[in-house]
Amino acid sequence: MTDLEALHELLRARSVQRGDFVLASGRRSTYYIDARLTTMAAEGLAVIGRAGLAAIRAAGWEPAALGGLTMGADPVAYAVATASLQGGGPIIDAFSVRKEAKQHGTGRRIEGNFSPGARVVVVEDVITTGGSAIQAIEAIQAEGGVVLGVLAVVDREEGGRAAIEGFGVGVVSLTTTKSLGLK
Repeated sequence: MTDLEALHELLRARSVQRGDFVLASGRRSTYYIDARLTTMAAEGLAVIGRAGLAAIRAAGWEPAALGGLTMGADPVAYAVATASLQGGGPIIDAFSVRKEAKQHGTGRRIEGNFSPGARVVVVEDVITTGGSAIQAIEAIQAEGGVVLGVLAVVDREEGGRAAIEGFGVGVVSLTTTKSLGLK
């Protein structure tokens, strides 16, 4: 079984729920993808790490680090960072972007392995409108980072890709709702 096939199986078995849901965007949906149930599972971490690293390399991106808005992006970033260590290529470190800077300690909004001038990839578990990825892009750029692209586990195909690309940032997704049989 390929990593993509394994990812589809994991998402369908663990993450896809049917019903009536209000999404973070405020939109209603007859299904919800709680990707964390896959991205935080041991097998999901391994599969997403390998598949995400392969997608980054196929896109020609050479980031020093990757991360995104906490919490959805965190396990994806950690999985790909770990895979890079095991993958025989350049090592990619991880970071997290807070929704707002903390009010104590160093007062940072971006935590972990990030520094001004760093070339990075923003990661996201599920893209719907692109709002979380755009918040991360804006925070990274405000801190002097260079965003090479966005890597998403699932694209719900509801305009998020176009919104992100409107910022001049390319998007690669490991799968889509259509590929999962949800559309």
